[in-house]
Amino acid sequence: MKFLSWNVNGLRAVAKKGFRDQFDAFDADMVCLQETKLQAGQIDLEFPGYESYWNYAERKGYSGTVIYTRHTPLNVTYGLPTMDDDTEGRVITLEYPNYYLVTCYTPNAQAKLKRLAYRMEWESAMYEYLHQLDQVKPIIYCGDLNVAHEPIDLKNDQSNHGNPGFSDEERAKMTTLLDSGFTDTFRYFYPDKTGAYSWWSYRFHARENNAGWRIDYFIVSDRLQSALKQADILSDIMGSDHCPVTLTLKDA
Repeated sequence: MKFLSWNVNGLRAVAKKGFRDQFDAFDADMVCLQETKLQAGQIDLEFPGYESYWNYAERKGYSGTVIYTRHTPLNVTYGLPTMDDDTEGRVITLEYPNYYLVTCYTPNAQAKLKRLAYRMEWESAMYEYLHQLDQVKPIIYCGDLNVAHEPIDLKNDQSNHGNPGFSDEERAKMTTLLDSGFTDTFRYFYPDKTGAYSWWSYRFHARENNAGWRIDYFIVSDRLQSALKQADILSDIMGSDHCPVTLTLKDA
């Protein structure tokens, strides 16, 4: 069972850059996309053999998520149930017989951490939500989580310390989640690998110089560790400022 997650930074834009051929080449059972920047009816992009589930932001051209799946879910949930103002299309949950698949586009703390308070509220709500689901069945949690967890997860950790995505508060939230029964699948396979990033700024030739951040994840319930087969970062796939990340399970 192969899962893929990708912040496409505008699905209409990436659709003009060979996305259909890339999608076919992925040959994934589940394709989770973030930052689609769409409203309903703005694109007709379906694939034979896949169903799709969309969560749109109320604000036009902003945020948004979609999951393409070869496997009909038992149930579909949109958003975070405890966030009263959750109107940004950031979360989709598919329930399957043996697990939940949750894709997420985590809010950015923004320049000078001006949205950090909201980010902390979001993180607490997501933590509670994941644990509620995990009490029922294991979790596969993926997406652009907008945090580089450890210094190894970005090129310039010292100069970025305290910046959005690498603040002590955001990193601590990730630590708390992982310490509570969840596994960062890429680090499970590659605990010491450096230079492995999933996002690069469009400025300063960052991607050309591999001055990036690893902020896209597949995180699973610890009890799924025995089913983990492979986790990858597909840094050669272009079209967005992010690249796809993948997870393969022995069975699911």
